[in-house]
Amino acid sequence: MRLETERLVLREWRDEDKALYAKVIGDPVVRRFFPGLGTPLDAAMGIERARERLKQFGFGFLALERKSDGAFMGMLGMAPFNENIRAAIPGHPEVEIGWQIGQQFWGQGYAPEGALAVLRFAFGTARLDEVVAITYEGNLPSRRVMEKLCMVHDPDGSFEHPDVPVGHQLRPHVLYRIRRPVWLAPG
Repeated sequence: MRLETERLVLREWRDEDKALYAKVIGDPVVRRFFPGLGTPLDAAMGIERARERLKQFGFGFLALERKSDGAFMGMLGMAPFNENIRAAIPGHPEVEIGWQIGQQFWGQGYAPEGALAVLRFAFGTARLDEVVAITYEGNLPSRRVMEKLCMVHDPDGSFEHPDVPVGHQLRPHVLYRIRRPVWLAPG
């Protein structure tokens, strides 16, 4: 799987991405809305999960790089929820879109640009009916990206993230939805 935009390439993971991705998820500013920093082992395991999902479903979280210079930027893509998280979300949505991008790339419109390409793939090639996004309720930067994508906050979809310890301030999560446009409906 490979997606391109005017400025970005979303591509399958390479082994050399593991150390680069570990730097992104090991950054306390990038991970300020997560209960902890990511480790090199977390990066390697996340990449392997993404590779497996890509094989199994034909889509997944992809490596993100800038076209102009090939700079590794982080992760962006979509994947089915694991059953633990899916069960915790009201309505039990199936596929989420998400991103984790190095802070040096923030504020330049890269996340919405890449996510829009993923949504085009989701509703076109993958023929999904809906994609959702989740985040800690106080993560306003990610929520702004979701809104730029015309995703709609679903207050009835709020939930306590099962992978965040009970009582932790980052446990309350919100859900944003976007459905396949009618003009893209199959048939």
